[in-house]
Amino acid sequence: MISQVFGRLTTKELDHVEIMTESGVGYELAIPLSAYETLPKVGETATLHTHLVVREDGWQLFGFSTPFERRVFRRVLDAKGVGPALALGLLSTLSAERLVRAIREKDVATLQSVPRVGRKKAEQLVLDLADKLDGLGGEPSAGPRPEGAGADDAIRALVSLGYTLADAEKAVRAALDANGRAQSATELIRNALAKVRG
Repeated sequence: MISQVFGRLTTKELDHVEIMTESGVGYELAIPLSAYETLPKVGETATLHTHLVVREDGWQLFGFSTPFERRVFRRVLDAKGVGPALALGLLSTLSAERLVRAIREKDVATLQSVPRVGRKKAEQLVLDLADKLDGLGGEPSAGPRPEGAGADDAIRALVSLGYTLADAEKAVRAALDANGRAQSATELIRNALAKVRG
């Protein structure tokens, strides 16, 4: 079992990296966007926690920035109809912490914000995993999520504009704190954009 890869980062793309180890072996790893955001520059050293998927048509190595992120990936693979590509997509759109929270809270709307996840798939994730996420450990607190339909719409709008989920939630929370909760979704999006743009 390959549990970690440490070495010099030779290729860094949004969905994969290549790491050259000191022994001269290079590994290509598929990664979620959350792992990409934590990586150093090409040429510097990096460590990724890994999960190996073995299939008849080949082996594929997946890399994660933390053991917790890898544990969430492995647990999501237990859901019916979820393969490595979709599990990686879930972690790329939502952070590991946000994904766990969405499943625990049965937040189907947030799960549907992930590409290729419709309502049926989101409900299946909740059904299969909602009571199986205990014991993952290492889940840092991400703070309370902004509440309300308007907040959800504003978060999704910011994510669709290219902002990370963490930045979108932070901006919406700041807009709610500054302007109160009596805002329409349009007003909230406008105010959150002002916050995220500084």
